[in-house]
Formats: sequence, C-alpha cells, structure tokens
Amino acid sequence: MSTKIHVGTGMEVGGEGESEGGKEKWKKHIHVSAEKIKKFPRFLWERIWKVGRDDPRRVIHSVKVGLALTLVSLLYLVEPLFKVVGDNAIWAVMTVVVVLEFTAGATLCKGLNRGLGTFLAGLLAFLIQFISNKSGKIFRAVFIGAAVFLIGAAATYVRFFPYIKKNYDYGVVIFLLTFNLITVSSYRREVLMIAHDRIYTIAIGCAICLLMSLLVFPIWSGEDLHNSTVGKLEVLAKCIEACVNDYFNDAEVQVTKDNASEDPTYKGYKAVLDSKSIDESLALYASWEPRHSKHCYKFPWQQYVKIGAVLRQFGYTVVALHGCLQTEIQTPRSVRALFKDPCIRLARELSKDLLELANSIRNRRHCSPEILSDHLHEALQDLNTAIKSQPRLFLGSNSNQATNVLALAAAHAAGHQRQQRKDGAALLSSVKTDSSALREWKSKRTSIEKENERKVLRPQLSKIAITSLEFSEALPFAAFASLLVEMVARLDNVIVEVEELGRIACFKDYSGGDDVNVTVPAVDVIHNQLPSHAD
Repeated sequence: MSTKIHVGTGMEVGGEGESEGGKEKWKKHIHVSAEKIKKFPRFLWERIWKVGRDDPRRVIHSVKVGLALTLVSLLYLVEPLFKVVGDNAIWAVMTVVVVLEFTAGATLCKGLNRGLGTFLAGLLAFLIQFISNKSGKIFRAVFIGAAVFLIGAAATYVRFFPYIKKNYDYGVVIFLLTFNLITVSSYRREVLMIAHDRIYTIAIGCAICLLMSLLVFPIWSGEDLHNSTVGKLEVLAKCIEACVNDYFNDAEVQVTKDNASEDPTYKGYKAVLDSKSIDESLALYASWEPRHSKHCYKFPWQQYVKIGAVLRQFGYTVVALHGCLQTEIQTPRSVRALFKDPCIRLARELSKDLLELANSIRNRRHCSPEILSDHLHEALQDLNTAIKSQPRLFLGSNSNQATNVLALAAAHAAGHQRQQRKDGAALLSSVKTDSSALREWKSKRTSIEKENERKVLRPQLSKIAITSLEFSEALPFAAFASLLVEMVARLDNVIVEVEELGRIACFKDYSGGDDVNVTVPAVDVIHNQLPSHAD
C-alpha cells in the first residue's frame, strides 16, 4: 500500500515539474516575440533608409511615379475631363503603371513599343471590320475567328525572332492584346469608337510617362552603363590587391563556407561576373535615348558590352586567385616569404593599370602612354628571377622520391595483409569445418579486406604521397604565381577594348592634367537598378 502511494506521489510531482517547465518555456517564447515586435519598427526604418542611401535616385523615381499617377488620376477626378474620357481613363492609368521605368531609355523603349503596338493593332482591327461588314452575320463571325487565329499565331511566332525578341517583344504583346480586344468587341460594338478611345487614352498615359522621365530629373541608362564599367574596373583592381595581401599576410585567415559570401572580395568579383544581363539591358535602353549631353552623340554602347565581356574573362582569373587562399594544401609561409615582394609589386602594377583604365573611361580620354610601362615588365621579370633562384622548391632534390613512396606504400599494404592473415587463422580455428561455416568465413574475410582497403589503405597512401614529396610545398604557390602572370596576359585584351572605345567615341587625347579624378555618382555594381521587365 505504501509502495502505491509512493509511486502516485512521484508521478504527481513529475507532472507538476513538467507543467512548470512548459510555463517557463512559454514565458521565454513570449518574451522573445515581444522583443522582436519592439525592434521591428526600428529594423524596418533602417532598411528603408539603407535602400534610399545606397542610391538616392530611387527616392526620386518613386516621387516621379507618384506624381505621374496623380496627374493621370485627374482624368477621373476632374468632372470636365471625365465627361470627355469616361471609363476609358483606366487605360491611361494602366499605361503609367506599366510604362514608367527607372531610366529614361527603358521608359522610351516601353512607351514607344506600347504606342506603336496599339496603333498598328487598331489599324488592322479596322481593316478586319471593314472587310467583314460586307458579308452576313454568320460569315462575319467566322471571318473574325479566323483572323484572330491567324494574327495570334503569326504574332506569337514573330516573337521568336532574336531581333524582335530583343527590341520589340513588348510591342508585339501589346499589339496582340489590343487587336484581340478590339476585333472581338467589334462584333457587338462599333470598332472605330473602341479603337479611338483606347488609342488616345494610351497616348495620354505615354505622354505623361515621357514627360516625367525625360524632363523631371532624368536618369539615363547610358550614364549608368558608363559608370558601371568604371566601377567594375575599380572593383577588380581592389580584388587583386586584396587577394595578394591576404595570401602573404602573416596572420592566418580562416575562411569557412558560412562567412565566404560576406567576404568583400567575393562580393566584388561576383558582381563583375554577374553583370552580363545588366550590361546588355543598359546598352539596349541607351540606344533608345536621345542626345542629352555632348558625350552621347553616336556613343558606342555596344562597345561597353564588349568591355564587360573582357572584364568577365579577366574576373575568372581573380576567382581562381582568390581560391588559392582557400585550398586544402597551402605553401608554408616561410616559402611564401621568399616571393612576397615581387608578387606584391606585380599585383600593385596590375591594379594601377586597371585604375588608369577606369580613370580614362570616367574622364572620357585616351589611356596614359605609360599604361604598359616598364614597371609592369620589371615586376614580372623580378617574379621570374625569384622563382628561378629557388629551383629545389619546384623541381625537387631526390630523383628516387617516387620509388621511395611506392616502396613505403607497399610495405604498409603488406603489413595490413599479414595482420588480416593472422585474424583469419584465429577465426578459422574457432569455427566449424562444415561447408556452410567455411563460406560464411570467406564472405566475412572478403568484406573485411574491402573495408580495410577502402577506409585505411587508400587515405594513408594519399597522405604518404603528399607529405613525402618536397615539391608539394611550392606547388600551390606555383599555381598562385601562374595566375598573376595570366592576369598580365589578359590585361592586354582589356587595354585593346578600352582603346577601341576611345577611338570610336572620339575620346580626348591624354594630357598630364587629366590625372585628377572626376567625382561621379557612385554606382553600386552589386545592386544595379534595372527595369522590372528586364529582371
């Protein structure tokens, strides 16, 4: 009886403990949630402030969109205008929402595509209506259905043409939409009235968009492309110096997968490698923009795309250079120190040349005649001399190293086999001699041998080979040095494209006073604002 009372009491105490633990857990959870709610307004404000601080033009564009929507809403709010336009004013509102983009070039591209598509669709719908009116009602319905099918299939097929897809895809979509709306509606209503209402309300919306985009704090795609190219050159220059400085840094830098994406060097070259679609979109929109300064008349925007492609090829070597900092096998720092000065000097000369190219594009002038001066070649020669002065590190001193490694590995394997035979003999003496036991022993022995070979022998063999070869210490540095030399070779391609840009765009000649940097709006290469339909 006492035992039962004791057990019941224990269960009751345990239940109360669990209940108190659950309450404490809920209190902690509620406290954490309350802290998050309390911090949310501040977090939201910081995010809003950061977006506007990174590029103040985003604030300007937001105000322009709000002002444009207010102006087009007057077609509804003002009674005299509403009597003239009526419910068709909704097309003007939709046009402003869809057409008004971040840059003037994108707005022009979409606005003219929308206007041209609507106009051509209205003309074709009027022609279909004119032909179908000459027949009876049944033939008219069949004719309209056939016309919708043929025009819809043809317009959709045309969208697959690369040139149409690149320049007029949005216009073809609007043409298809408008044509179907007007043609199908014309079976019940007068087509001329439908086309008239839609065309002039869309024209009002496009006019407001162009007014806000071209005259009120305009943002030009060409200038964005120009400044983005300058920014990519500067980013690559900084990445090269950062990689070389980190490689020869005395302190060990531990890079893990978690913090690798937060590395500024990683963010820098990743922005350059991901810039292809941005460059092509900005070049396309820049081709639609009118002349707005003395620099943009017949400006070769496609040459900027070529420079971007060359910079991405150059950026791949920067990626590989940065990867040398994270390899599993590293050259000892005592060996790296032998080549520190020539490598740092070569990286400095590379960075200096890239910055000179950036300044030449920024100031719209030709490159300095000293862009490939003797300093770069001297730094390259110094690195070559330093490597040749240490032949033992790269060639090795023992010609029989491979034989020694194989002999050591063979001895290691023989030792494992002898141990396995001893285990097998002991196992054989302890089992029965019947055939089933013998088969079981053989299968177990085979599995043991395979497991030992997979888990022990092969990893040990690779470790023996790596640690016993002397030239393994200098091998990672040889890869690092070869990438620096490859950058010098690829720098020539960048210089050729930049010089070609200066020749086509008629850049001014270089003079000593052009070394002064010109302050330009900072363009974030990582987060470049693009029109919505180009994302």
